[in-house]
Amino acid sequence: MAKKIKHSKIKNTGVLFELLVRQMTSDTLAGSENSPALKIIKEFFGKNTTIKKELSLYNSLLKEKFQTKDRCERFIGAVLTERSKLSNSTIKRQKYNIIKEIQKKYDLSEFFRTKISNYKVNASIYKLFEAHTNKGINNPKEVIFSRDTVLEHVSKRLKKNSGEKLIKEYSKQDKSIRLLGYKILLEKFNSKYGKDLNLKQVGLLKQYINNISDTKSLVEYVNKEAKSSRANILTFANRINDRITSIKLKEVSNQLKRIEKAKTIKESYLTTMMNVFELVEECKKCQ
Repeated sequence: MAKKIKHSKIKNTGVLFELLVRQMTSDTLAGSENSPALKIIKEFFGKNTTIKKELSLYNSLLKEKFQTKDRCERFIGAVLTERSKLSNSTIKRQKYNIIKEIQKKYDLSEFFRTKISNYKVNASIYKLFEAHTNKGINNPKEVIFSRDTVLEHVSKRLKKNSGEKLIKEYSKQDKSIRLLGYKILLEKFNSKYGKDLNLKQVGLLKQYINNISDTKSLVEYVNKEAKSSRANILTFANRINDRITSIKLKEVSNQLKRIEKAKTIKESYLTTMMNVFELVEECKKCQ
């Protein structure tokens, strides 16, 4: 009897990584200054680890698109060949360590309860990798179904709206944390504010994701934006006739001094600056 290929979120590198990024985003929005999820991402996916290499193969099958079936088939074959070069025992050990770290900081049942995009495709990729690298698996029918799902995804032509064009800018960089993190942050903040973000807010999210490991560049950017925003708010405060509103604006301006002179950027500053950018836009409308 053919052995069924069982799929589990815990064992799926693509799913595991996306859940970590979503948790990192959730921590950031909740005001956490030191997200445990971000630390786990940096430790296991920020280096040239074997599991990072497997994640790159997942992302290749999730992102690349081809117009002909022949090219799709050859591409899938090439990815499977690269996957066979990776050590299963090393990946298994690294996944175990990741789960152990997650369990220390989060409730596992809650962590894995989150729904993710492309779950079916991720599951099919996992099954293909398992079938290709595990000699104990013998289930041709299930392998064909999984391959067909991946084939359909790779050959699918996507309609690009303005938001997708912005995401495409990141996909060209082939940086999984940047692309997925930015997309999730954008979705979260759009939901939080109930409307599309303004240019300054989008720019801040770009810088945050791009410079997640380059703290110097991020500090310089945030310092500069805090200084500029503080000057704008002070100008509004001095022009407005309402005394109470003027006092409140000056209080906000004073709070920005800390961010303007900060040597390190706390994650809580992200939310503060997002609110400040929104405030500046509203002040401009009242002029």
